[in-house]
Amino acid sequence: MRILITAGNTQVLIDKVRCITNIFTGRTGTRLALHARTRGHAVALLTSHPEVVAELHGTPLPSAEGWAVQPYRTFADLQEQMEAALRHGSWDAVIHCAAVSDYRVAGIFAPAPGTRFDAETGRWEAAGAEPALVDREASKVKSDEPELWLRLARTPKLIDRVRSDWCFSGVLVKFKLEVDLDDSQLLQTAERSRVQSAADLMVADTLEGMAAWAYLGPLAGRYERVARPDLPAHLIDAVEQRHKEYTHG
Repeated sequence: MRILITAGNTQVLIDKVRCITNIFTGRTGTRLALHARTRGHAVALLTSHPEVVAELHGTPLPSAEGWAVQPYRTFADLQEQMEAALRHGSWDAVIHCAAVSDYRVAGIFAPAPGTRFDAETGRWEAAGAEPALVDREASKVKSDEPELWLRLARTPKLIDRVRSDWCFSGVLVKFKLEVDLDDSQLLQTAERSRVQSAADLMVADTLEGMAAWAYLGPLAGRYERVARPDLPAHLIDAVEQRHKEYTHG
């Protein structure tokens, strides 16, 4: 098979030197890529942390036929690379493991003179005038304001574009991380999310338990709880099986 895997985190830029991101470093996706390669599959890994390949493998893996690592940094980078790969490549499976930003910075503002935000009431106030904000967007935002406000706007769900916009028809794997959910709530949320994205398989876990286990499914109509070290083998098994079903009816 030819497998495209995304891993790591995305940055959304505040200015040219600051960003918003998350804590994930791409180890799960990189482990999946390395395991798939040992099984003889051709793998392209899009990752924000290409150095993790050498960290997990022990030595750097040179680019070769059937193996490629393509770094990205920002949400826009990953979106562009995924679109190019899916529009112009021939992939049998996409494993979308990257922790993608849900919001982008759509403005940087400071309260105008006389305007203040009352944290207790959650309201803006201004003496004798309408409350107002002043645009402070710059290549490097100045640090002389008492406070700054970021306007955040939703980013598109890249996993939802894989089928609808980029016309991918192979095996699609989605990852879902939640916080403070019990197993029943996690599985209900995961299955709704899988269906929404038209994904074949879902890997679901919680922040509290992610180092120890993950749920994988649906396999024979249900989700299986898999020990984290065993996830690469179980997931690639499931992808191979689903690919056989697609290609052999």
